[in-house]
Amino acid sequence: MDRNIKFIYFDLGNVILDFDHDLACQNIASLCGIEAGKVRQLVFESELQHRYESGRVTTVEFYEEFCKQTGTQPNLGELCYAASSIFKLNAPVVSVIAQLKFTGHRLGILSNTCEAHWEYATKKPFGILNHFFDVVVLSYEIGSMKPEPEIYERAIELAGVDAGEIFFMDDRPENVEAAREAGIDSVVFENSEQLFNELRKRNVAMNS
Repeated sequence: MDRNIKFIYFDLGNVILDFDHDLACQNIASLCGIEAGKVRQLVFESELQHRYESGRVTTVEFYEEFCKQTGTQPNLGELCYAASSIFKLNAPVVSVIAQLKFTGHRLGILSNTCEAHWEYATKKPFGILNHFFDVVVLSYEIGSMKPEPEIYERAIELAGVDAGEIFFMDDRPENVEAAREAGIDSVVFENSEQLFNELRKRNVAMNS
């Protein structure tokens, strides 16, 4: 496969960082003294989390809506921490990312996420996110979420290369299909070995 890949985007959740929404519900429920099922219904089964990740509500607006709907008033910082301390580094993927970075490739993150999750992830737990990536495209900042076309258009623009010169991996098939429709060379992520092999197929040099 002869591809001239000049930029590589990674999804964040379930690619670079594994996460658990059930844990978020449990953490928040414990903090607020309510049932985890109520948290799930309000945050994930309604439009609230989607609106937060798409930038339609701010962190403070999310907090105010949560307090109103639950009749609770936790500390804002503690609520953000409870909702965000759900991630675990996918070390084998990070190893591949490190090889790519040290070989001189330009890398980026293309993710549906919210401000609270991103601020948590880029602080002490996962400082790698501050050092390995040249471009970061986040749904809450862009105001568009995968698989909407606008977020891919912005990702292409920020990469500064043609769409066909970008490689992207995401764990959700609908996001990969939308990226392909935008002209980006995209594959559904399974594991680090598959990632390594897909890069090799595209003649992407690796520091290994």
